[in-house]
Amino acid sequence: MISLRDVTKRYGNHDAVSRVTLSVDAGETCALIGPSGCGKSTLIRLMNGLITPTSGSASVDGGDPVAARLKMGYVIQEGGLFPHLTAGKNVSLMAEHLGRKVDLPHLAEIAKLPVNLLDQYPNDLSGGQRQRVSLMRALALDPPILLLDEPLGALDPMIRAELQRDLRQLFRSMNKTVVLVTHDLAEAAYLSQRIILMRAGQVLQDGSLSELQNRPSDPFVSEFIAVQRSLQEMSA
Repeated sequence: MISLRDVTKRYGNHDAVSRVTLSVDAGETCALIGPSGCGKSTLIRLMNGLITPTSGSASVDGGDPVAARLKMGYVIQEGGLFPHLTAGKNVSLMAEHLGRKVDLPHLAEIAKLPVNLLDQYPNDLSGGQRQRVSLMRALALDPPILLLDEPLGALDPMIRAELQRDLRQLFRSMNKTVVLVTHDLAEAAYLSQRIILMRAGQVLQDGSLSELQNRPSDPFVSEFIAVQRSLQEMSA
């Protein structure tokens, strides 16, 4: 469904992503994880055609990512909602532009957002509610692919845990191809069976949490897991 072949994205003299090759199968959920600046968000933008590779190739469903963009729902950090539009208008904007109808109550049910909040503006909603609206917007055209760029990063722990549970249920029930960007290993393992760990623009290891723990491909993999475990113990 998604294929990157020997992809490099260069800004000036810096390679944000360097010679990455990976593919995501239809119906698969995978998580891109790694420290800040490792290239996770750059990789997901290459997947949806927001940026183009300096070298190498990116394809979605066998074609150009830009041409396939209507097949992809995209959730960015902190939602990215238009503040001058109601929640409902944010969700239905693209569908209306394309002359298609949207079942807002059904989408609200999927995202577990009270229907009465659809008439509210983003600034009147909580962070968790805005993320649910952003998820509804991503699902509005029923795309086969969902791309989520740290959608839960700015939320407090209780709301984040609630949304994690809802997303996990959603991913399992809707049979969509999902790529999730996160910096949290526990979140990656909870939401996805496949974890792609990046560092300095490159993929260090691609596999299950068990494989990363028991058969690390690089000393950094073990170090990253140990630091994540320490952070979880400190916050417990």
